[in-house]
Amino acid sequence: MAERSTAAVDVADTSGEEPLTAKAGKATDDGAKAEKVSGREQDAAGTDEERAEAIEAQPPELHSGHKLARRYRLEECVTRLDGFSSWRAVDEKLRRAVGVHILPADHPRGRPVLSAARSSALLGDPRFVQVLDAVEENDLVYVVHEWLPDATELTTVLANGPLEPHDAYQLVSQVSQAMAAAHREGLSHLRITPGSVLRTESGQYRIRGLAVMAALRGITCESPQRADTEAIGALLYAALTQRWPYENDAHGLTGLPKGVGLIAPDQVRAGVHRGLSELAMRALINDGATASRQEPPCTTPEELAKAVAAMPRIRPPETAFSTPPPYQRTGYQQGSYRQSSGAAQASRATQPVPTPPPPLQSRTGRALKWSVSALLIAALGLGSWQLADTLLKREKDQDAPGNSQPAGGPKKHTGKALSVKGATEFSPLAEPFKEEDADNVTDGSPSTAWVTGRFKGWPNFGNLPTRADGSGIILDLGSAKDISGMKVTMYRPGQTVEIRAAAPSAVDPTTLGDFSQRISKLGEAGDKLDVKLDQSVKSRYVLVHITKLSSDGTSDWFRGGISEIKIFS
Repeated sequence: MAERSTAAVDVADTSGEEPLTAKAGKATDDGAKAEKVSGREQDAAGTDEERAEAIEAQPPELHSGHKLARRYRLEECVTRLDGFSSWRAVDEKLRRAVGVHILPADHPRGRPVLSAARSSALLGDPRFVQVLDAVEENDLVYVVHEWLPDATELTTVLANGPLEPHDAYQLVSQVSQAMAAAHREGLSHLRITPGSVLRTESGQYRIRGLAVMAALRGITCESPQRADTEAIGALLYAALTQRWPYENDAHGLTGLPKGVGLIAPDQVRAGVHRGLSELAMRALINDGATASRQEPPCTTPEELAKAVAAMPRIRPPETAFSTPPPYQRTGYQQGSYRQSSGAAQASRATQPVPTPPPPLQSRTGRALKWSVSALLIAALGLGSWQLADTLLKREKDQDAPGNSQPAGGPKKHTGKALSVKGATEFSPLAEPFKEEDADNVTDGSPSTAWVTGRFKGWPNFGNLPTRADGSGIILDLGSAKDISGMKVTMYRPGQTVEIRAAAPSAVDPTTLGDFSQRISKLGEAGDKLDVKLDQSVKSRYVLVHITKLSSDGTSDWFRGGISEIKIFS
């Protein structure tokens, strides 16, 4: 159930009210009616006709096991209403779980959903659940998105109680910043609810359904920034009080008492953080200031994010450590095994302390001491002579012709360097970074390099689905040859790298699965990566594969690359 709740799309959620700036007058039973929102009024013209068309546009009968594009295998239907359905599926090519929305091609919302999905995919912000594919084929429109089995809906989190002040601060900070970035690109959500916000195991919040959820429900709005800001304020209100800030119950939360209006969170529940309570009211009451402080209302996610940043930082709660129990003396002591403490003390009181033996003061004792001293001196002298002899022999061996390596130093490659016929960038899921610079790794000059793009906050190529397989360089030796070792000079230390080789019969390998032979294990590399194989590997194509980039040391930006590669027979 936990896995299902983290990926199901909130298109069928009709509980609770819409935000004040996105109210719909009368909703249908399944909540899939097209909505047009303008301030606090609804223009429902044409929605009945659209809904009738949507109901008539029934999709082909789909079932578990059905495949889309010979790749996405449907597993479980999560939502089915108004002519479209949402599924948990499996991407058999990349062997991972995904979610899929499916509509008939003639569905009145098919084109808007397709357009919204493609716009959302272009944003590429890891704070949103990513759209992986949006396709129209075989009389179907389907949208493929990430499935996060390790994340939990905010609805489930709030069912266990309100959030701590630090967690609520992180929620409003991360969600407002993410929506501010989306609105800068012209994208809005219009359906931000506790069911559309996920919390990962690391404490990060992810937003699902950007633009797509509104398109599936047919929602439009003349003031999308105000609608999204008010929705974020409702999330913060619920996180602080475990109550929904409207009269109706919604999302598993109890609404406010009828007739009292909207009251501040710190008046609903004791112990609520005062600054967060005022922030929630500034986001919810967009047309007026708060009652306690004359602060301006927050009408856009950008303004809300700035207001959060201006607050004093709320520290996480300190970990509580229990005091260890006092040390207890046990009865298992010398002379007191299986005795009570009183008996042991009595036993120790009556037993005399043994007298130590007298020193060797006799003539025999002195002779014995001198004999032992002489033996120790002789042993030390013999050991010193053997150590000196060993060092002299090693020094002679190092001075001998043909031996230029110091003792214990790295082994030199004894084979000859193989010529490389060509080098290409490995980028199976996205456009290459610098395809024209791939030959720099074989030009013999460490001053030239192939370098990746820069990514902020995520060393694994920005945590983007299009970079899930990393990047690197593929070398073509012209024909299958025996490889006994490699020497790679990295663009900067700290990158996570491995070296793989394709099968001897491989022709133009492009995916990670094509390189089945492993030359080196995956691990963090320094300035150089030197590999000497005990048994040679036969291959024509070699991949230097980078999975994580290294930081520049001054900020949270990450970048990587390769300066030089040599392959030895």
